[in-house]
Amino acid sequence: MNKKAISFAKISLNISKPTGDGGKNDTDSTSGFGTFGRIPIQKHKEIEEIAEDLENQHVQEVMGIKNFGKKAKNYDISEMVQQAKIKALEANKKRLEAEADKIEPVKEDESDDELIGPPLPPSLSSQDDSNQDIGPPIPQNLLQKNKGDEIKSKKVEEGDEDSYDDLSGSDEEEELPIDRRIPNTHEVEMLHGSKAVLALAVDPSGARLATGSIDYDVSFWDFAGMDSSMRSFRTLQPCENHPIKALQYSTTGDSILVVSGSAQAKVLDRDGFEVLECVKGDQYITDMARTKGHTAALNSGCWHPNIRDEFMTCSQDGTLRLWVTENPKQHKAIIKPRQQGGLKTAPTACTFSRDGNTVACGCYDGSIQMWDHRKNFVNNSVLLRDGHQKQSEICSIAYSYLGSYLASRGNDDTLKIWDLRQFKKPLHVFDNLFSRYDQTDCAFSPDDTLVFTGESLQKGQNNGRLLFYNTKTFEQVTHIDVSKSHVIKGIWHPKLNQIFVGCGNGVVKCYFDQKRSLRGAKLCIVKTHRKKHSVEVVSAQQIITPHALPLFRQEKLRTSKKKMEKDRLDPVKSHRPDLPITSGQGGRVAASGSTLSSFVIRNLGLSKRVDDEQDPREAILKYAKEAEENPFWVAPAYKKTQPMPIFQVEGEEDGPPDVKKSKTS
Repeated sequence: MNKKAISFAKISLNISKPTGDGGKNDTDSTSGFGTFGRIPIQKHKEIEEIAEDLENQHVQEVMGIKNFGKKAKNYDISEMVQQAKIKALEANKKRLEAEADKIEPVKEDESDDELIGPPLPPSLSSQDDSNQDIGPPIPQNLLQKNKGDEIKSKKVEEGDEDSYDDLSGSDEEEELPIDRRIPNTHEVEMLHGSKAVLALAVDPSGARLATGSIDYDVSFWDFAGMDSSMRSFRTLQPCENHPIKALQYSTTGDSILVVSGSAQAKVLDRDGFEVLECVKGDQYITDMARTKGHTAALNSGCWHPNIRDEFMTCSQDGTLRLWVTENPKQHKAIIKPRQQGGLKTAPTACTFSRDGNTVACGCYDGSIQMWDHRKNFVNNSVLLRDGHQKQSEICSIAYSYLGSYLASRGNDDTLKIWDLRQFKKPLHVFDNLFSRYDQTDCAFSPDDTLVFTGESLQKGQNNGRLLFYNTKTFEQVTHIDVSKSHVIKGIWHPKLNQIFVGCGNGVVKCYFDQKRSLRGAKLCIVKTHRKKHSVEVVSAQQIITPHALPLFRQEKLRTSKKKMEKDRLDPVKSHRPDLPITSGQGGRVAASGSTLSSFVIRNLGLSKRVDDEQDPREAILKYAKEAEENPFWVAPAYKKTQPMPIFQVEGEEDGPPDVKKSKTS
């Protein structure tokens, strides 16, 4: 006898005794809570429907409503994708059939591999089992062209405009000889002043140039706004009476670091307005780590290549300090380079590596020292004692763009190239490079094939030169005669492909190639200076009455020239203004009276014509008899109390004064 089934929703449990048919009905009877595994789809849907009905019943009991609006629709994504594929195939076939009618068909002996056309997606190509080519046939002349012909067709003859490959430095750039990679076919001259230009800076985008000099001035040049006159748009003195030693734009180009002969570095914005000024340290503290800033003149400075708000300065007080623009009142970190015996030495040049992980400086004792930026700055990561001659400044140190080489320029008349993987001996030493300034620098070309530096004038030389050397063969490739003065600074901008050079006579020169250089100074040489017309101020508002009578109609002048000619004919408007009032005779005052009171009375109309040539005493005494006989102002007021006046009789001489009697006792 079978028992009743116990059901949990749609999950049923049938408990029945085994039948005696030898297990034939064992599949119908289950033990426990049914079989393990997935529920069939049909049963799964039934479970969802029952659960939904129970939920609706519960909502209706509680809130009085059956459901919340319409039931959301269910979409079959796979079916929709399949229909979209079919529609795309049909549309593509119609388009190809329409284009095939206009183009000649391809010959039958041509292979399928020669047909060129846009590849189909994998989903579409898998459905087409016929492996037929889809797309319009290609003409015969296009099929016969190979890759070599395409490269030849892209080459441009000399004298034509350069292609994008020439500007971007592609395979054709590698085929050029090294001396032709230097952009020196054209030059532009900019005049900063009369003193030596010690600092140059070009922003990363190449839109602006900043120059600093011994004359304390910093000039800003905007290539997009300049004309062929090449004049700066702003010149200022940010550090008062201190020479500018170094300038550098930040990585974003929104601010510029100014390093001068003072102990405080400044940060300016793009327009030259001061953003911050570093604090000055206490000069009476011996330990430089206890002070918040530098205590002596600065030598150099630079921005961090990756951290936007961090920059570094080095000073004569024997320290390098890292700063953050958010807190200029306290340095972020301090580095103290040491000599062989442990005494401090002054760092003369400093820089970051290209990745920003290394801080490097050249010191006055001839050593080159480096620290890891990711660690504390107690111990050196790299130390080279005999980098240059002792007691001579290392003017500049520069990393290559790949970061494996280092160039150092010293006042010992040498330029040295170092391999950072073997930093004990230099790869090569270029000597006989005279340097008169402590800011003479060196740098690598953007492709690291060249290294260049400036040379100061020696006795008997006429032109300062910019020298270029090959970093592989260490041979002098070429040189540029810049000017009849010293060559101090040089920057090869990688984006503009232009070289900017600062000279000792205040001249800044820009060298570029008409084909391979972009923007920069090329924008200025094509512009001409236009004279600005002065805007005339209209004193009275003109009332335009086009339908007025001829008697009241005002003539409308189209040009200012006609208006000036008409005003010249008007006697009132063309009357010469009165001369200014001057002292003495001949002016307006002398014409109206010799005194200011007579001038005022005459103009106010309070008196008759006054003869200014007569004696004033005689003019007053002329009315004495009339005033005595007919007193009007003074005499009647004092008539009762005024004593009788006694005047001296004419002819009576003045006698000697009475002798004062002596006082007798």
